[in-house]
Amino acid sequence: MDRRPVMRGAGVVLTMTALVAVLAACAATPAEAPTTTASATASPSATASATPSPAVTPTPTAAADLRPLVPSGDPVPIAAGLEAPWSIAQLTDGSIFVSERDTARILEIVGGQAVPVFTVPDVVPAGEGGLLGLATLELDTGSYLYAYFTAGEGNRVVRMPLAGSPGAHTVGAVETILTGIPKASNHNGGRIAFGPDEMLYVTTGDASTTSNAQTLDSLGGKILRVTETGGVPSDNPFPGSPVYTLGHRNPQGISWASDGTMWAAEFGQDTWDELNRITPGANYGWPVVEGLGGDPTFVDPVVQWPTDDASPSGIVVVGSTVFLAGLGGERLWTASFEGAAAEWYGGGQLGRIRDVVRGPGASVYLITNNTDGRGSPRAGGDVLYQVNLVPAG
Repeated sequence: MDRRPVMRGAGVVLTMTALVAVLAACAATPAEAPTTTASATASPSATASATPSPAVTPTPTAAADLRPLVPSGDPVPIAAGLEAPWSIAQLTDGSIFVSERDTARILEIVGGQAVPVFTVPDVVPAGEGGLLGLATLELDTGSYLYAYFTAGEGNRVVRMPLAGSPGAHTVGAVETILTGIPKASNHNGGRIAFGPDEMLYVTTGDASTTSNAQTLDSLGGKILRVTETGGVPSDNPFPGSPVYTLGHRNPQGISWASDGTMWAAEFGQDTWDELNRITPGANYGWPVVEGLGGDPTFVDPVVQWPTDDASPSGIVVVGSTVFLAGLGGERLWTASFEGAAAEWYGGGQLGRIRDVVRGPGASVYLITNNTDGRGSPRAGGDVLYQVNLVPAG
């Protein structure tokens, strides 16, 4: 079967050269960034009980896609009136879908308007739980829309056949593919994405029970890896288990560089938020370590931020730059693979930012999250923006 999963974070920017000349004159200047810390080494050490898993096969990449990129100009509003939006998903034809955490609605952005497509059944919103991550999978035999949500008995992942055309999509029967993920009012994780290996990756929080993160008996505090139907891949690092990595508190952002390297962002508790390079079977330390620990048993983050400066949710890798959506920090962060970080659109310009994904050409989309109960709602609700990118320097 020819699989063609949507992987915006691993694509190739083919239109960058044409855009540079137009956009360079209006490149934004980053605000002076608070102190961030890069780890001296980012080489992960897998846990002793993990079975080595083959690395993701690198994706051939155009040279233009390897350069560092930065935002250019002010964000351009695409659609407003969103209510606690959580995730952005796209199809290769340019269709854009957004999830709303508390209404359980999946919206399609059509002509600048947010048009309801489907209300996901069995969603039980509470605290940080509700309808969270979305992902799409496009096959020759049909397309699917995947969703991660909080139900009565825990968090789960479902998929729905997706039909129709841009502006007129419909979904079919809901099929549950993954259950048993613990839930709580806080720390539900919730980001889902297909990787370059065509497997589905799922971030889960520790559900406010820190011990979940360090045991393979719980799916909480992990990054999971499953097939498109929820099966356990034979090459997972822990045989028979969907667990891909452990020792996480509340990861909500995952993306891949063009060479197949996986990155993840994680909410810290009181001290440090993290950007991590992900390796199969590795242990990222929570609750023993928060931020840089220097303990060879665990993997140190590549970048750490004070929790008031970041609170990172969605991330996307474009070129050689990781873009991170800052909730509590109320800004967009950029980070290099070596750990240099800069901030953009701070000072209350956008407020809380929940997700960021790759857009068309040299751009990203992001959504604000000021209506989620922790921000200051603004007239017109939350907004989907497009941000143009130019080469750094």
